[in-house]
Amino acid sequence: MSAAGCPQSAGYAISNQIMERTQNEVAQIIKRFGAAFVAQCHPNTFTLRTLDALQQCRTPTLGGHRDTCDSCGKERFSYNSCGNRHCPKCQISKQLLWADDRMNDALRVKYFHVVFTVPDLLHEICLLDSKAFYSALFACVWDTLRTFGYSHYGVETGAICLLHTWGKQLSLHPHIHCLVPAAGLSLQGKMISIGNEGKYLYSVHQLSATFRGKLLQKLKLQLKKSGQLAQHQQTIDECYAKPWVIHCEAPLGNAQQIVKYLSQYTHRVAISNKHITHIDDKGVTFLYKDYKDEANVKPTNLDGVEFLRRFCMHILPHRFVKIRYYGILGSKYKKEVQPLKNNQKPDLTKPMETRPERIIRLTGFDACKCPFCKTGIMRTVEELPKIRSPINVLYPNNMKTNN
Repeated sequence: MSAAGCPQSAGYAISNQIMERTQNEVAQIIKRFGAAFVAQCHPNTFTLRTLDALQQCRTPTLGGHRDTCDSCGKERFSYNSCGNRHCPKCQISKQLLWADDRMNDALRVKYFHVVFTVPDLLHEICLLDSKAFYSALFACVWDTLRTFGYSHYGVETGAICLLHTWGKQLSLHPHIHCLVPAAGLSLQGKMISIGNEGKYLYSVHQLSATFRGKLLQKLKLQLKKSGQLAQHQQTIDECYAKPWVIHCEAPLGNAQQIVKYLSQYTHRVAISNKHITHIDDKGVTFLYKDYKDEANVKPTNLDGVEFLRRFCMHILPHRFVKIRYYGILGSKYKKEVQPLKNNQKPDLTKPMETRPERIIRLTGFDACKCPFCKTGIMRTVEELPKIRSPINVLYPNNMKTNN
């Protein structure tokens, strides 16, 4: 499938990439090595259900429909998607719709991109309870940004924060991307500009030291509560002695650039199918960026079970929210930030767009148009039911997991 042109939406250009069927997919790796992975690594049931959802995505197992063109009469079988947030095939439309919604909420100010990372030493603590660790990470990131907003500018600032958990070669690398507007709400209730005319936000050295202290203190309390502080006290002490890395990039431009930039990060998964180059009985070959070598793309090979083990490290806990809105970018301050938005009143005479109509507007691609004659419309003539007892599942009592 392909899309025509580069459509414009609400005054900004948005990528019209459509998820195409690639030769090598994560689903194929799960089918080939899933049983061995389960036998060796003993993952929990939520992980198994997620893997089942990914391998069944767009297959007869989930059901679908048979379509016929009303012009040329050609038939097409389409199978349902799993909708899982970890599925490489189910993110494009979500990303486009999210970006379109954020465009309507964007403030007419400059934004800073701040990335909070943690030392590798903390990975062992992260694996003890990933949900508690990621929750602490979010809390300390916002606490640090909010503290600096008041101490440096006397304002309630804001941020959109996004969690990523992977590094190169699918390694564990938890970090949070933050988009911070160069504006804040003063104690007098007025919106004012911050960041030295949008050129400079905060010292990364000061941010690093404050964030380190807040996160390590919260982790110590969590470990003490679970009775595990004694065996990890040395790791905590070593992390206090290490310098932590925080990146703060130059301010971004207008709302169009902000949305385009941020949407690159929002709905990524640990690895996309297009980066998988080869799958055989020996393992999986995929591409990664080597940032120690000027971000050159290089191939690497992993055993199939090891690939799935690393992939599963990045399956987020059930119902865990990975995109969060804080401060003036949250719902609490909608009235106060309204003057900084593009106040285009909606046309109430137009009917509300449906989800398929929005997808067509954003991508320029109409999935209902006949791919054979290019003129007719594909009409559904038969609904294909789900396979009630698929034999290739990793978790027998599998239920669809939309996360």
